[in-house]
Amino acid sequence: MTFDLIVRNANLPDGRKGQDIAIAGGKIVAVEPGLKAEAERVIDAGGHLVSPPFIDCHFHMDATLSLGLPRLNTSGTLLEGIALWGELKPLLTHEAVAERALRYCDLAVSQGLLAVRTHVDICDDRLLAVEALLEVKKQVAPYLDLQLVAFPQDGYYRSPTAAQNLERALDLGVDIVGGIPHFERTMEDGARSVRALCEIAEKRGLMVDVHCDETDDPLSRHVETLAAETTRLGLEGRVAGSHLTSMHSMDNYYVSKLLPLIAEAGVHAIPNPLINIMLQGRHDTYPKRRGLTRVKEMREFGINIAFGQDCCMDPWYSLGGADMLDVAHMGLHVGQLASREAMRFCFDAVTANPAKVMGIDGYGLEVGCNGDLVVLQARDTIEAIRMRAGRLFVVRRGKVISETPPRVAALSLVGRPRSVDPATYAPNAAEG
Repeated sequence: MTFDLIVRNANLPDGRKGQDIAIAGGKIVAVEPGLKAEAERVIDAGGHLVSPPFIDCHFHMDATLSLGLPRLNTSGTLLEGIALWGELKPLLTHEAVAERALRYCDLAVSQGLLAVRTHVDICDDRLLAVEALLEVKKQVAPYLDLQLVAFPQDGYYRSPTAAQNLERALDLGVDIVGGIPHFERTMEDGARSVRALCEIAEKRGLMVDVHCDETDDPLSRHVETLAAETTRLGLEGRVAGSHLTSMHSMDNYYVSKLLPLIAEAGVHAIPNPLINIMLQGRHDTYPKRRGLTRVKEMREFGINIAFGQDCCMDPWYSLGGADMLDVAHMGLHVGQLASREAMRFCFDAVTANPAKVMGIDGYGLEVGCNGDLVVLQARDTIEAIRMRAGRLFVVRRGKVISETPPRVAALSLVGRPRSVDPATYAPNAAEG
């Protein structure tokens, strides 16, 4: 039998080595060493890591690549970012939002990022960004899975038209119900918004993804309501709490009660290490809080944790490059996830775990899964994070959609190799 693609001599994230992966009809049909078969195209992974594609389950594509419009965020704070986005919204055009989003999607694919969940602001009565991203979703479908969250950036109750706009956005085809309870005028309104949003999702059969407690205030406890509503409405496995940064400031006794509730409800947790370490603790002098939620403790309770990127060159974050290994690298450091097992978890937090959050069918490297994968210039997942491994090949449904030449780190030490393969340190140039 002739397959569409065979990737030979691959190391897999679970530690298996020397595996051949065959793809036919867009699906993985064999994973075994020494596969005796031919294919229209054969890639020799050469002992490099082959992974399922990266996934970003928390992003803001309506704002991406808008850095400097109409001005820069000079304080670097979350609140100035929200205010700046409010200034930019009236200036947005359908064409500009779509063009920036498509440019970002091209960048994402080159980084092996083939699925994104993006929040889209519905507090603009024009729903301009919603319509633009629905169009983008259709355009990129052949090479990237895009989920849209109806996000009331200015508050579900605080913004006078947010409630009706959210329903309009869902009617247009937006996939997921979003919210921001800590930005409502009162704690009571925040809790009410969580209940209302979960009820909408239950009625429509949708998932929920709430910006929850993205604050240093230890009394911002809306995730408790989110967990309770998830259980009350039978939404287990369909709900995510994003950021959850107030938890790093909460009393330990309260957290000891809270974490089992989140675990029992099956609520996913989505920390966003790059933006959380940048925006949180801004009112502190010293000691200054880190801003990342309690990843270690959540893991102990079996809560599914997925790292998101959140922003790329927008009013909140002036850096970013669609590199989920960069996100994993930051999460590893800020979360002090120093054991080998914990480092491997950080790779899962940008691959397998967000796939669970998004409910992606056919994800993985087993027989029957989608023929989607990335060949990385590293030997294993820890090396991939450490070196921000290059993406040598990106494959979608058995077709190579992006190729990047191997990186070579140049050296100028006398008597040593002039260059080395940064993944293996094996000399690839003559000495001298």
